[in-house]
Amino acid sequence: MRYIFALIAWLCPLVGLAQEWEDQNAFGPASATSTLRVLSSTDTALFAPIIEDFLRGRPDVSVEYFVTGTAQIDQVFRAAPDDFDVVISSAMDLQLKLVNDGYSVPVANLSQPDWAQWRNSLFAFTTEPATIVINRAAFAPGTVPQTRQELIAAMRARPEVFRGKVGTYDVRASGLGYLFATQDARASETFWRLMEVMGGLDARLYCCSGAMIDDLAAGKLMVAYNVLGSYVAARDDVADTLEIVLPSDFPTIMMRTAFVSSRTGEEESAAAFVRHLVEVQTGPRNRDVFPLPPLSATLDSSGQAVISLEPALMTYLDPLKRRTFIKEWSSAVIQ
Repeated sequence: MRYIFALIAWLCPLVGLAQEWEDQNAFGPASATSTLRVLSSTDTALFAPIIEDFLRGRPDVSVEYFVTGTAQIDQVFRAAPDDFDVVISSAMDLQLKLVNDGYSVPVANLSQPDWAQWRNSLFAFTTEPATIVINRAAFAPGTVPQTRQELIAAMRARPEVFRGKVGTYDVRASGLGYLFATQDARASETFWRLMEVMGGLDARLYCCSGAMIDDLAAGKLMVAYNVLGSYVAARDDVADTLEIVLPSDFPTIMMRTAFVSSRTGEEESAAAFVRHLVEVQTGPRNRDVFPLPPLSATLDSSGQAVISLEPALMTYLDPLKRRTFIKEWSSAVIQ
């Protein structure tokens, strides 16, 4: 019998390690009769004010907030859809595929323009550009590149400054990184030239924007490509060190999206949470309540600058297309 107890004691820690969250937090009263489990790729620091605002006036509701990478969200949720009530991610293509595969339910009484929702089940609530972020120490005033071509020229001109100090997403592991890369490649061949130059400079590869920003601030990177500008803007501690560049040649702008799980046991509260994400942005801008960029922040009247929520978004999720793209990307970046 003692061997059985010993085996259980040995296995218990392994069970706890089955899913390692980047962050995990609880909000609201422990006595709440309804608990929402939210699976998200958004850092807790940015989402906590939104959750706290949602819980005001809801003493019977609490929220458990789980943070992991965009690719991991798709894997974790598909493996255990009963475990989560709301799913939030910046990887629009993976979100659209989950909804298309029947993992969501419609949310009633939520009016969104067509370009910001899909089948009344997937709802955008931010618009956030992919940016170039530079450490100001690498550039003299007035010489910061404003386009991808200018960035290529700057890195080629001074390889000794940038070798080992340029970073971008590892598209093999990051859902958002893969989305940004495929959209860039569709827009211009400049993307592939940029990847080859970065690869020749021993580019460092990352899972997420936060890690790139930390290394930029520490001087371990001089340039990072396709970083979420909203994450940089939210950090007062890097304002004097880092500069955000919105490439003027062509924009890549994603929409952060949310849906209610079709397997939720808290459909009413989950739908209210998704409505809150959209409706909290109406009226005067309040960064204390909603620190992320609002849905209309970077749109023109037609919404043409933003990656569209449409079936074509799932094209590069085809296994063959994905393998081909990653092979080409690896050849360019991992030299």
